[in-house]
Amino acid sequence: MHLIPPDPDFVDGQTAERAVWDVLRASLPDEVVLAHSVQVRHGRAEHEIDILVLWPGVGIAAIEVKGGLVSVEHGQWYQSGGTDKKHKLQDPLAQSQGSAHAWKDWLADQMGSLLTSRLVYMAAFPYSRVAPEWTKSGNPRSMFLDQDDLQSPAEKIRHAIESEGGGTVALAPSFMERIIPHLEGNLEQPDGDAAGREEYEDLQDQLTERQSVLLSATRSLPRIRFTGGAGSGKTWLAVQKARELCKAGKRVGLFCYNKGLGMHLLNQVHGWRSAKPAFTGEFHEYVLSLGVPEGVGQEYFDVDMPRLLKELAAGLPQGEKFDAIIVDEAQDFAPSWWEALRACLKEPGASEIYAFMDDRQDVYKRWDSADALQDLVTIHVDDNLRNTKKIAETFKCFAGDKFTPRGSTGLAVRRVECLPEEAMDVASDCVDALIADGWANNQIALLTTDRRHPIHQEFFDSDSLDEYWREFHANEAEFYGHVLGFKGLERSVVILCVDGFRDMDRAAERLYVGLSRARTLLVVVGSSEQLREAGGNQLDLALSRAQTWSPYTSNHQSRS
Repeated sequence: MHLIPPDPDFVDGQTAERAVWDVLRASLPDEVVLAHSVQVRHGRAEHEIDILVLWPGVGIAAIEVKGGLVSVEHGQWYQSGGTDKKHKLQDPLAQSQGSAHAWKDWLADQMGSLLTSRLVYMAAFPYSRVAPEWTKSGNPRSMFLDQDDLQSPAEKIRHAIESEGGGTVALAPSFMERIIPHLEGNLEQPDGDAAGREEYEDLQDQLTERQSVLLSATRSLPRIRFTGGAGSGKTWLAVQKARELCKAGKRVGLFCYNKGLGMHLLNQVHGWRSAKPAFTGEFHEYVLSLGVPEGVGQEYFDVDMPRLLKELAAGLPQGEKFDAIIVDEAQDFAPSWWEALRACLKEPGASEIYAFMDDRQDVYKRWDSADALQDLVTIHVDDNLRNTKKIAETFKCFAGDKFTPRGSTGLAVRRVECLPEEAMDVASDCVDALIADGWANNQIALLTTDRRHPIHQEFFDSDSLDEYWREFHANEAEFYGHVLGFKGLERSVVILCVDGFRDMDRAAERLYVGLSRARTLLVVVGSSEQLREAGGNQLDLALSRAQTWSPYTSNHQSRS
């Protein structure tokens, strides 16, 4: 059956319409077209047909639906039911008649020819009974569907069309097909066009801001672990929590691990007019700012640095310690870092701690929940808000059973098939193709899973990563990075270049990060075999629904 719309959004107060819709959808033949809430503006008059039935080979029925208990007293129609008091009602059949005639006239104007198919106007009362012998001037009983009639309404609607409908002929299937576009009013946009991106992302921002209810609901809890999947707005929550605490006059430390995310946090707090955190940025930068000597190697970062910080913290003046610490991407912090940070609190056993994390993105394999944050209350943040649904559904297999995409449907994810050794060059060509398609260069990020892109490598070799990240946050050009450095960050378009994995045990986490960084359009470049090996069968199934695409042709063919 052709439904217009395919899944009507019945709002409060439309219970009766939904009940009739469901009955008609289940009982009418498959060739019928069923339309809900057909709005008609003809001249200055405004009308609405609650349910319109187009029945090829039979005719058309416009049905006005009235819920509650419908009655007639001395010629006056009334409606009551539930908590509603009995009130006067316009003659339902007259109302249906006006809507049907207005629609018929409007359709004739649109199509350039009169509607000669049989058309009947009807009324349906899903919660009232009308006696079979009931009569009222101008109201033939056959044009009403009561509670009992709706048990098997198909033949009654056919009979009403054929016996009471105006018009001379049955509805021809070819004429019905001409009517459908006028009911659907499709307004399509090119799938590959960058137009519409702003609305997707404005909605994502609005949904994210609604997460503030979590901060209000948990304001009396001094130690919380907010845990949730990618795109759930945890970084926004971390910044908002810092703002609240600073406004309350507390000395706050806002921490993360990655340089790119640290610069993002600094940019967020830079414009605050009120008090700002005492420290914002990378954990190891904080340690160095206190005078701990810089070192190199994993042993230094995992053992020596946190030990030296903890020793130094013991002698810090109380005024230089924190009332609260906030950590974004908290799964990146090793237990020894947490222990050292706690030593920097004014009251290590009681001061406030807030961790925002996704323990399924433990790409550094540092997280040990048994040792680190066992005294924090866990609050789950399950809704994905920062990606479109099509992007979120691609990485849903990594995010857990409770992960729920809430964004707009969005553009199809694109797949570019190539060998891992070709992925870097092909992904670079994708940047050029997307810009040619209308995307701005500063909307695009190319992220690799193994080697650094040559442009990224140049910054790394010249020891100018500060400048590299300043360029990213200036948002003036396309960005070339690695998934590990892009945690907690995002761009409108992400080209995920799957050029291999140094450690297959960590491949799934890297894919999870890379797939979840795009807000509007995701392009996955690489070998299906390698993606299946790294991400499993569920990822392979999700990507099988993507759009096959090539940066070398504008003829983009869909695979599903």
